[in-house]
Amino acid sequence: MDIVDSQNRSVIRESGNAYPQSRRELFGLAAGGLTVLGSGLIGSAVFGATPTETMTIGPFYPMQRPLDQDSDLTVVNGIATHAKGQIVDLSGRVLKPDGTPAAGARIEIWQANAAGRYAHPADMSGVALDPGFQGFGVQLADAEGRYRFRTVKPGAYRIPDGRVRTPHVHFDVQGRTSRIVSQMFIPDEPLNASDFLLKVSEAPETLIARRLPPPPRAPDMLALQWDIILVDG
Repeated sequence: MDIVDSQNRSVIRESGNAYPQSRRELFGLAAGGLTVLGSGLIGSAVFGATPTETMTIGPFYPMQRPLDQDSDLTVVNGIATHAKGQIVDLSGRVLKPDGTPAAGARIEIWQANAAGRYAHPADMSGVALDPGFQGFGVQLADAEGRYRFRTVKPGAYRIPDGRVRTPHVHFDVQGRTSRIVSQMFIPDEPLNASDFLLKVSEAPETLIARRLPPPPRAPDMLALQWDIILVDG
């Protein structure tokens, strides 16, 4: 699969290779636009968003998507048990460069389960799959650019060369005229400091979600907000 950046300057090709080894490989995609913002509509005069580097799509983009494709990754149709792990309420907005909403943008996410295993044949870790975890979600942003997923906190995992990935969620967001492929990281995660992809980011603060207070009815839930800014909308 080829992923073309939003300015059509470069292509990341998904292959059997696990991870890029150099900055040139890592940042082959031109900078997209992503930052952590408030939930209110922001006008162009005061927007001033910091764009983020688009990150590699990685080796585990789903080759076969689950039949159950929605915004709740913790429940799979036909499976009685729910996903294992800490529940995550992941929300945000997809915005244009002037701060107006990118209504109708298509948001895909995919991630490892709570034990650090992807539902992908290239994942040879031997860690067990979780039949109650969907692993992939998709939805369209609403009129205000809002999106929301229910998932679980992804586990860290070790790749064959010994390096360890900190917990993260992959995003592929397609607006009307531009696209961003990136990875979202969890704030205050100890492994963030040693993650080899996050360490070479030129603006790592724009890749890390904002932690929100959990709802009173679910104090153990991890609530995160991550707003995405498309280059063109």
